[in-house]
Amino acid sequence: MKKKIFITASVLGALAVIAGAFAAHGLQGRLTAKEMQVWNTAVQYQFYHVFALLGLSSLSRYQTRLIKDCYYLFTLGIVFFSGSLYLLATRGLTGWTWADIIGPVTPLGGVLFIGGWITMGVAAFKNK
Repeated sequence: MKKKIFITASVLGALAVIAGAFAAHGLQGRLTAKEMQVWNTAVQYQFYHVFALLGLSSLSRYQTRLIKDCYYLFTLGIVFFSGSLYLLATRGLTGWTWADIIGPVTPLGGVLFIGGWITMGVAAFKNK
């Protein structure tokens, strides 16, 4: 499990760097200030939870169900929270007006993040 968590964190971390660089060099001037702020929030929260996954990998040697649950909560949280924000920030640029329906997915991703943090705390508390 430790290797899987570490690889996931590495891939999502690389994608966060790419997304941040893309915003700075490819989207600057093409998105409104508000859209850039939304994009940057997505990058920021993606990075936070990549670091959470890296921390989780240090607990993963215990191979508990809580560790596995936490892994999925953080990973899906990144996909739902940051992914929906990336789509919402660029819907005007891409012309994907259907992306407006994605709005409710963002708070779901936030709930997954909260669940991940709580689950990680419980897993750490339970491990001796």
